[in-house]
Amino acid sequence: MSEIKIILEKEKFKSLKGRDINALLRENLPRVEDTLKAEREGVLLEKIAKLEEKLRKMEGEIEELREFYEKALRDKGLMTAERERLRKENEELRKKVEEKRRELEKVHGS
Repeated sequence: MSEIKIILEKEKFKSLKGRDINALLRENLPRVEDTLKAEREGVLLEKIAKLEEKLRKMEGEIEELREFYEKALRDKGLMTAERERLRKENEELRKKVEEKRRELEKVHGS
């Protein structure tokens, strides 16, 4: 069993002198337990509040990331479509350049 030390003021000690300390402790123990439980609940409620705040912050960050990801997907779609359009345009321009080159070869070659 661990040792418990109780420090009292001189006046308080004198008022307790001659009383059954064990009985006094047994009488007050339930109130002390209730006080400790209430303090523990208060601490736990504070922790819960902080965790809930942190959760809301994380949910907000997740929503921002989701929006960023969705925008990135849209941008990727636009970029892919633009790349395909440019590829086709480049292909058409190459054909036109090749045709012009052939025409110039015919004109200069004849």
